[in-house]
Amino acid sequence: MAQAPVKEAKPEAPNDKALIAGLKGPERVAILMMALGEESAAKLFTQLDPREVQKIGQAMAMLPNVTRSQIQAVLDQFVEDLGDQTGLALGTTDYIRNVLNRALGEDKAAGLLDRITATGNRRNLEFLKWMEPRSIAEIIRYEHPQIIAIVLSHLESDQGAEILQMLPENMRADIMLRIAHLDGVSPQALQELDDIMERQVSGAGGGKSSKVGGVKIAAGIMNFLEGSVEEVVMGAIKSTDADLGSKIEDLMFVFGNLIDVDDRGIQTILREVPSDRLLLALKGADPELKEKFFKNMSKRASEMMRDDLESLGPTKLSDVEGAQKDILQAARKLADEGKISLGGGGEQFV
Repeated sequence: MAQAPVKEAKPEAPNDKALIAGLKGPERVAILMMALGEESAAKLFTQLDPREVQKIGQAMAMLPNVTRSQIQAVLDQFVEDLGDQTGLALGTTDYIRNVLNRALGEDKAAGLLDRITATGNRRNLEFLKWMEPRSIAEIIRYEHPQIIAIVLSHLESDQGAEILQMLPENMRADIMLRIAHLDGVSPQALQELDDIMERQVSGAGGGKSSKVGGVKIAAGIMNFLEGSVEEVVMGAIKSTDADLGSKIEDLMFVFGNLIDVDDRGIQTILREVPSDRLLLALKGADPELKEKFFKNMSKRASEMMRDDLESLGPTKLSDVEGAQKDILQAARKLADEGKISLGGGGEQFV
């Protein structure tokens, strides 16, 4: 009896998740935005933070040709994510918190949730996020240090640090101390502050108190200060409150903390930073940290870097610190994207 011919199995088509496995979060959001159309996307953009808009806009501009299958996969994933929540959760704070925690992590989600669920009486404070740091510095320069502290606490750490450096030197430590001591601001105080900002910016309700400031916010701003400014401000803080200064330092992530990043993370950082900036940064690094970088390079690259370091003459401390800040900024960006984990700097792992 003749056997029936065996049919060759067709290769399985890639599933939805495989089609978008290589896409980062902003790229998936960019595809979703484009699929929704201009009008809907524009409405969604108004609800996002300036830096979120920038990330998604860049992703839109950089995306290669997107296939129909990828668009469908992104839409299916979005529907699946919504399906994980019960219908009763839609529109509630719990639902928003779950989605934001999943997308951004608990720390970032907490700040964004506070802004989303606010009663709308902080529109001018939020508007500051879109302004140039120099313009903001001019607006708040003559305000009371407590007002300046609250304003800077509402901004991103790098933006707050840039503004702080534009303010008079004799104000900086006082402002940082006030930021570190901040805990909550009443709705009435926020409304008054918003009114002040409205009066200032005009030329250019109820609810719980708002969680702003604190030692962690202060440490985040300190991380972005130039080395010489950071040293002066920290010295002034410690002379006023040594214990608070130590707490801020414990939460700061400095160049030396890169020793706690695992080898895979160091390799990822090396792919992101120019070799000339790394050379300058390592000029002022501890021998142990230098070796950490060297062992994660190819043999040839490490030998060249060692030779370049030996032949590098006297270098301005400000240039070295500037290079170290650049690498730290790259490391923080990679950590925010989930590509590396930053040890030390006050972070705890279990």
